[in-house]
Amino acid sequence: MPKMNVIRSEQINAPASQVFSVIHDMSQWAKWSPWLIMDPAAKVDVATDKKSYSWDGPRTGSGNMKVLSADENQSVDYELNFLKPWKSTAKVKFVLDEKDGTTQTSWHMDSSLPFFLFFMKKSMEAYVGMDFERGLRLLKDYVEDGQVHSQLNFVGYSLQAAKKYIGYHRKTTSAGVGPDMAADFDKIREQAPKYGSDMSKSMSIYHKFDMVKDKVEYTVAVEVEEVPTDLPADMISGSIPATKVYTLEHVGPYEHLGNAWSTLQSMIRAKEIKVKKGIHPYETYVNNPGDTDPNDLITQINFAVKD
Repeated sequence: MPKMNVIRSEQINAPASQVFSVIHDMSQWAKWSPWLIMDPAAKVDVATDKKSYSWDGPRTGSGNMKVLSADENQSVDYELNFLKPWKSTAKVKFVLDEKDGTTQTSWHMDSSLPFFLFFMKKSMEAYVGMDFERGLRLLKDYVEDGQVHSQLNFVGYSLQAAKKYIGYHRKTTSAGVGPDMAADFDKIREQAPKYGSDMSKSMSIYHKFDMVKDKVEYTVAVEVEEVPTDLPADMISGSIPATKVYTLEHVGPYEHLGNAWSTLQSMIRAKEIKVKKGIHPYETYVNNPGDTDPNDLITQINFAVKD
């Protein structure tokens, strides 16, 4: 069977003893798990000794995880068993390296895919890696602040009016999307008033987000009443037709938006929502990052869906 190996790391501003106390106590995993945040209906049962837990949810499937061994304040080894949607077993490990009161926290997984999914090896490693990155950021919040700063509100279905927009289109990578998008928003902020718009009408349209090939294609835009005829050469215009959408709202820093996107993707895979082809998903921003605490930022992700 095809082998999988995933490693991701995050610097946590806390001593190793504090990180260890969280990752060694399975009763605390539900507070920061990158999977359980997507599946609020999941049933979680924690053993009385807090060394194992099981879960069963409509989006996350079912399985169990237990602590196999631990080296206090240095590492924890686990066995992870998936039961649904398919059976598999993985060896999971956290390694802690404390320096000057901060802890480099590394999350490892060694596993294998069922033989009939051999063609998904690269994509599964990319998806699990993304989940680990999301989880480490949530763990960082939880250890440093006692809570995670990522909340999902399932707004649901609505009819969206047609939108006309102007903006900047770019192809980049997953590492480049953050700084590139920030630069494009700076340009939009400068141009929007010239065309009777403002940042309260801004949006990001995602045309492609391929984690395996590391390709991201997006448009940063502002909505306008009418498309101007005198746009600068590097700006583009476009439109989104009137359509029914499903909206998932995220409250928290933009660095946690992956929790909302991953949740929507899991809902699509589970056929909870049926996406309409030809209309790309887009983010809208309820408040202004310039005068809002990052933990209070509200972002709405909209997927066009079939009637």
